[in-house]
Amino acid sequence: MSKQLARLLVLSALGGVIAVALLYREQLDPAAILAWVASAGPAGPLTFILVYALAAVLFLPGSVLTLAGGALFGPLWGTLFNLIGASLGAALAFLVSRYLVADWVRRRVGGRANRLIEGVEAEGWRFVAFTRLVPLFPFNLLNYALGLTRIPFLHYVLATAVCMVPATLAFTWIGFAGREAAGGGEGLIQTGLIALGLVAAVAFLPRLVIRLRGRPTQDPPSPAQTPVSSDTTTPRQE
Repeated sequence: MSKQLARLLVLSALGGVIAVALLYREQLDPAAILAWVASAGPAGPLTFILVYALAAVLFLPGSVLTLAGGALFGPLWGTLFNLIGASLGAALAFLVSRYLVADWVRRRVGGRANRLIEGVEAEGWRFVAFTRLVPLFPFNLLNYALGLTRIPFLHYVLATAVCMVPATLAFTWIGFAGREAAGGGEGLIQTGLIALGLVAAVAFLPRLVIRLRGRPTQDPPSPAQTPVSSDTTTPRQE
């Protein structure tokens, strides 16, 4: 079997699984996820991480799982497990795109698309960090899109994992606050206020990041640009 045929079969199988997953995405019920992961016992965290990673590859909504992670494991462990699952899924989608379709896409896209890809590559990890800090970009689609570039895999994974922390923490805390509200736990008002504060901070991030990226840098003047004082005098000869 040729390499191209094997690649085509893998892509066809993946496309079929994604289509089925999207068709039944409405069945992704948070209550069912909570019950299923809780029934896994000690293997619950690992099961949750694998489900999250698979969801990212199959274009399933990660926000539902992030909320479920907060409800299941609390704000700290939930954030950690959500980050691991999301980062693993992002890495898998990136690798699928890079090794199965990147060459084919590069050969067939036009000049404008190639210039766009080259611009992203020039930014490198900074572009990845920006898109992860500003949770306005479609996460699942972006994972595959970045796989079309030549951004180093390690840079991509590290920027993804680190810069997803604010949004992941905020949404995990919302899931935790929802569990506390449903159970009537103590400190509900404080938990809710913390959740609102985190959401407000994440909502402010796009403006802050754009402002920092747009701030001009001031380079020190070169020697040729340094003004020469007009008070310079030559020694008087007597």
